[in-house]
Amino acid sequence: MNDELVFMMGKYAARLPTALRYARNHMWCDDRDGTLRFGFTAYAVRLMQDVYFLDWCIDEGTEVMQKQRIGNIETSKAVSDLFAPLSGTVLCLNRALLADPSAINVDCYRVGWLFEMSAEAAELMDAAAYHAFLDATWATAQRLLKGQVLRD
Repeated sequence: MNDELVFMMGKYAARLPTALRYARNHMWCDDRDGTLRFGFTAYAVRLMQDVYFLDWCIDEGTEVMQKQRIGNIETSKAVSDLFAPLSGTVLCLNRALLADPSAINVDCYRVGWLFEMSAEAAELMDAAAYHAFLDATWATAQRLLKGQVLRD
């Protein structure tokens, strides 16, 4: 993962490795010979701040639909549901994160991966498209983070 794009979140630089694909729910995807490994992007980790707790509501071998709830996460910012980025079968969960989710904060692109699944990755974005997506939604994200009511 030597090549990367950088999305600036104010003073913070969110790295986006170009070898990965990206989902609209701010997860990265590494295609490992047909097995898709997912984790949170640096952008998502920065928005969440520190991850304190992670729990899965599915098991390995579960077939899921895109946007289906698969777990929840507690961060310094909020408690949120996690949703499947694609439809497919969950093959493996990173169970080490259940005991210590800090790996997500420390190294989201390696040891902080979340799960692996069998799915069709065609609708995922490349790094350039994800960067453009972040750029197009950054103003709205900033207003939401600051608690402003959207007037659009």
